[in-house]
Amino acid sequence: ANIAPTYQEYMPIAFAIANDCGEAGRTFFHRICRMSEKYVSTEADKLYDHALKGGNGRNGLGSVFHLADLAGVRLDKSLAEAGKLSNFQTFTPPSHTHTCTHEEQSVKNVPPAFPEYPWPAFLKRMIDRGDTPAQKDILLLGGITVLGATLNKSIRISYGRKFYYPCLQTFIVAPPASGKGALAWTRRLAEPIHEAMMANYRQRHKAYREEKSRWDSLGKKKSDTPEPEMPPLKMFLIAGNNSGTGVLENLIEADGIGLICETEADTVSTAIGADHGHWSDTLRKCHDHERLAFNRRTNHEYRECDESYLSVLLSGTPAQVKPLIPSAENGLFSRQLFYFMPPIDEWMDQFDSEGEDYGLRFATWGTQWKQVLDLINGSVQTIQLRLSEKQKELFNQRFAQLFSHAGYAYGGSMRSAVARIAINICRIASVVAFLRSVESLLTPQAILDSQFSILNCPGLSPAPEIPEENVRDGIVPSLELRIDDDDFQAVLSLVEPLYRHSAGILSLLPSDEVPRSRTPTPQEALFAALPLSFNRQQALEEAERNNIPTATLDTCLKRMQERGTLEKNGRGEYSFGDRVTHK
Repeated sequence: ANIAPTYQEYMPIAFAIANDCGEAGRTFFHRICRMSEKYVSTEADKLYDHALKGGNGRNGLGSVFHLADLAGVRLDKSLAEAGKLSNFQTFTPPSHTHTCTHEEQSVKNVPPAFPEYPWPAFLKRMIDRGDTPAQKDILLLGGITVLGATLNKSIRISYGRKFYYPCLQTFIVAPPASGKGALAWTRRLAEPIHEAMMANYRQRHKAYREEKSRWDSLGKKKSDTPEPEMPPLKMFLIAGNNSGTGVLENLIEADGIGLICETEADTVSTAIGADHGHWSDTLRKCHDHERLAFNRRTNHEYRECDESYLSVLLSGTPAQVKPLIPSAENGLFSRQLFYFMPPIDEWMDQFDSEGEDYGLRFATWGTQWKQVLDLINGSVQTIQLRLSEKQKELFNQRFAQLFSHAGYAYGGSMRSAVARIAINICRIASVVAFLRSVESLLTPQAILDSQFSILNCPGLSPAPEIPEENVRDGIVPSLELRIDDDDFQAVLSLVEPLYRHSAGILSLLPSDEVPRSRTPTPQEALFAALPLSFNRQQALEEAERNNIPTATLDTCLKRMQERGTLEKNGRGEYSFGDRVTHK
């Protein structure tokens, strides 16, 4: 329902939500007001910024409920009075040492959804195929994971004194029949690339058999002619039900490139746990593009590749998490991007009136995507994403704040996760920037012109080391890629939700850390549940839920400010520390 048809309702909603919810309410302001004809994402952000700074506290969420009532929305009075902010503070993390059952993961205890944003059109078309906010979110993550896998070593970003490529390891966790099956559609994006590689292999293998047959017929003259070599089996989609040597062999044959895409995580965990498995270390190495090698004793065969570019997309139930990631300190935990889907609490009509096959639609998009990759790979070797100084500053501030929160609320395991979420955010940014750059080539009406030049794509320019005469001649093997500020802010808006989803998965895992082998104190539980930026009203309500007296809360706030864990930004406004240490 559009509860803000005119500016007279639109503006008070911003102040009402900002007064009661602070920064934590920004996403909900967007979700409520996007129905209005007045809604423009960037202008809404500016209005909410103004409401945060200039709010006088005269109105609160009651104003929003009143406007909704006037628009004909039936309100659940018991829910509204049970706690206004409970709708906005959706995730209360359980103890790290407590393993939650499926029943304990109620709807209100799942982490937050991603903010709405007009992503590049090619990606947005995929997201729009989702029926629920959570399903849209996993299509966003799944699409970026698969498209990043296909880009592999074509795009890179320098971070931490090394290059990282857009190869993500994404794990969607959801109760049975909760809609995670939509993730299988994104696999279809990679199938045209896989099929082309397999067709090439079959053709080369056929030529090999013919050549081998001729060689076999040479008789005694064999010694004068070298024996034909069997072509390597290059594939893109690698089976999760695989041995450790099998995965290594598949990757090495394909120059370290591949995608494991399984809709049941236990397919991978069972293979890893089997006698012939033990390739969990391969997943950990591939996250950092490390060298891979194996040695067969039987025929003294040694194989290796210098760098690895494996991407992984898994989905599974909460019960399938622990078999794959046995503890919080297991290196796989911090390397995964997690999304914890809520259970479906109402029946949804599955009879699509259009009768459209989404699997076929995604396969068509995959063919279109392959055409663009073929066009670019034919002329470009490397594309490097470079952030502006301002973007780097925003990035560091956000993650310094998150690092502070993780250390206080969860300990070392979550700090490791934050460090690697930062790497994965760089990877996501590179995919989004590239999609935005080639957006015109990915429209349904686009016809790929043989005269097309990659230099005509916005955001792409020749690398500084390319001589001017080469640029004039169109010989530009290395490019620089820039991400515009709106897209960069949108990618940064994923940071806190992804952190909260990782914290939700952390609650499913046992901990080996001594400091976290106890139940968190009420104060720790309180600050773990609060967002990175919060106001005093939110802290008071959360304190009440944790049975913490107001005086104790005030003392805790003061001590955390003295230690630098918290910063006071204004009257009653707090945020976790964002001090950045530069090397």
